[in-house]
This record gives sequence, C-alpha cells and structure tokens, in this order.
Amino acid sequence: MTQRRDFIAALAAALPAASRLQAQPADKALTIGLLTPTSEQQPVDLVRLDLLRSALRDLGWVEGRNLHIEVRYAGLNPQRQRELAGELKALPVALIVATGTITVRAARDGAPGLPVVMINAGDPLGAGFVESLSRPGGNLTGTSAAGEEILAKQLELLNATAPRLRRMAILMNTANPANGFFFGALATRAKALGLQLERIEVSTPGELEAAIERARGAGLVVLGDPMFARYREQIVAQTLRVQVPAIFGGRPYAVAGGLMSYLSADAWHWRSAAGFVDRILKGAKPADLPVEQPTQFELILNLKTARALGLTLPQSLLLRADEVIE
Repeated sequence: MTQRRDFIAALAAALPAASRLQAQPADKALTIGLLTPTSEQQPVDLVRLDLLRSALRDLGWVEGRNLHIEVRYAGLNPQRQRELAGELKALPVALIVATGTITVRAARDGAPGLPVVMINAGDPLGAGFVESLSRPGGNLTGTSAAGEEILAKQLELLNATAPRLRRMAILMNTANPANGFFFGALATRAKALGLQLERIEVSTPGELEAAIERARGAGLVVLGDPMFARYREQIVAQTLRVQVPAIFGGRPYAVAGGLMSYLSADAWHWRSAAGFVDRILKGAKPADLPVEQPTQFELILNLKTARALGLTLPQSLLLRADEVIE
C-alpha cells in the first residue's frame, strides 16, 4: 500500500505544470495585475483585454478557473500609477502587466521586487528597465515599442507624402524617458534624408495646441505616448487647423482623422505579453526572458485627410497600406 501511495504521488508530481494549473479550483486561481494609463475603461481597453485573455486561454490560463486579472485604470499621473501598482502588490498579485514606458516605470517603482511584464516600452535599455534586451537581468521583461527602424520608417513615409517639406517637427512628452532614444533614431535618418529636425516638447495637455502651431510649415511626427493617445482627437484636429501633415503611431489616430499611422501591430504586443505571463507564472524569471521586439507592422492611410491637406498620396504607399480610410 505504501509503495502504491508513493507511485501515485510521484505520478502527480510528474504531470505538466499547465495540466495541474488548469485543474485548480477558482479559489486557488493565481492573480495578475494589469496597469493601464487610461483613467477609465475605454473601448480600446476592452479589445486589448480580450486579446490578452484569449492568448492566455490558449496557454491554459482561464479566468474563473485558474486565473484572475485585476485591472487598474491609473490615468496619466505617475504618482497615481505608482500608488495603484503598490495596491496591486498588496493584494497580492503574482506579477503586473504594464503598458507604455511611463506606466512600466511606475509599476517598477510602486511595486519593487514584483515581476513586471512590459507592453510597448519605448526604450527598455535606455530607460534602465533591463541590463540588455537579450538578458534583462532584473524583474522586468516584455515587448519594446519601437526600434530605430520603425522611427526611421515613419520619417521616410512622411517625407514621401510631403516631399517639399524640409523641416520635420517631433512632438514628445517631456515625462517620457524614451525621448532621447526616439529623437536620436529620428535624427540619424533625418540627416540621411537631408531634413531639419526640431524637438517640440510638452508636459501638459494644455500645451498641445500651441506646440502643434509651432509645427506650421513643417511635417510632424507624433511620438507614441499615453497622453497623446488620450488627446488624439484634439491633436488631429489641430494638425488639420494649421495644415500640418503628420504621422502617428497607432490606428486610432488615423480613425480620428490623422493623415497616416505606422507602428507595430497592437495585437502582437498583447499576445506576446501573454507568453511572458505564462512563463513567469510557471516559474521562469524575468531576468532570463529576452525582451521581444516587434515583428508585425501596420500602415494606415486616411485619404479624406490627405485631400483636406492638399496632398496626393503616392501610389506606392496606397499599394503597401494595410488599410486605407476613405
């Protein structure tokens, strides 16, 4: 009888971790946190959360069975983001998924020692989140937002759309620690294209209108940033008022009337994040999980806006676009 009990115990220990986790009752479910820079639930948040849930479900993590997700809508205030990160840690959660460079930093600082899965972190190395992309070395890993090639491509696309403009303005949030990386990558490509680059920095939404006014007579690259995403309709409307051709990062800008968008596919980031969550919950250390860089990109063009700006989009761009908004 003793040998039989020992055999059964050994067999149970040998079962794959995922099988054991799937069998856990709801009261034994593991909890993860999601920290987002929106102040309240938005339609885009629902889409992203569904992507994360679906990808986790494919990996054996099912809400109500072996997983619970605590979502905190932290808004744009870094202090509030840090407070909510601390709140998640105190629940406790096994890890925090954080979106965007500023929110990732808040999660790290507000929940020290807790694993953080980054989504769309602008420059993880330059921001001090990781020791290297291949060997993060700490408690943070995940996906990076934009490599040098993406930023260079944004500048090239805008230049191809408005070739007579030799000055390009870069709109950036002073609070974003990835700004140096972003501007450096853009400056390298601008020099090769013979373009003059100008930094336009803002620290509050109230400065956006005047900042975009400064870009009159130039092209405008709007860097990815939670504040810009929140006020995208205001930003797009101002670019049209001052007749500034602009390129953005993310389909919602083009849907709101922005001229064009080029960035890594949002869905890729959220599905990739699920893979990091899965591995960490099964015992992997963030320090050993390489940061993943985007592999899928989307070009969205808005023909109505192009006409309003008096621009004719090159046929080559129309043919390569993933979506053309009429």
